[in-house]
Amino acid sequence: MKKFIFLGVLIIVPVIIISVIHIQIIKTANQSPPANIPYLIVLGAKVNGEEMSLSLLYRAKMALSYLEDNPKTVVIVTGGQGKGENITEAEALRRFFVENHIDETRILIEDRSTSTYENVKFTKELYDIDEAVIVSNNFHLYRAATLANKVGINGYPLAAETPKVVKATLFIREYAAVLKMKLLGT
Repeated sequence: MKKFIFLGVLIIVPVIIISVIHIQIIKTANQSPPANIPYLIVLGAKVNGEEMSLSLLYRAKMALSYLEDNPKTVVIVTGGQGKGENITEAEALRRFFVENHIDETRILIEDRSTSTYENVKFTKELYDIDEAVIVSNNFHLYRAATLANKVGINGYPLAAETPKVVKATLFIREYAAVLKMKLLGT
């Protein structure tokens, strides 16, 4: 009998933890940011050579929509250069916004980060901002907004779609990343 109770707990506890995290992710992704926030931070994601991955492209398009509706908002593009990337993620985003008629004076760059925590930490260090719309894919926004708040940026989430082809994988990875953040702080 004790063996069945132990097995039950071993199964039920992770299911509860994942369910709580999933609810937080969905709740955050369903929020809409207020208009006219002075800054918008687009979190970096994979670049293939010089081409944005679908995840990054979806983020860029969502950010562009906000920027077009809020012409005084300045965009901060983030992301360093990883393996298989010929340019930084920030540079790929900068090019996208310039090609879509966002004036370069409205674009600030953070191009050293290699993680979500570094995206917001380095942005805060470079530009000393207090509030910003945070743009990422829906699976990622809860952690991103939590980390932004941790470094002193009041983050308003703006969710971009997650590509269907990687959705399950990214959600599973995100559950682990949120758990790590809760346990270790970053």
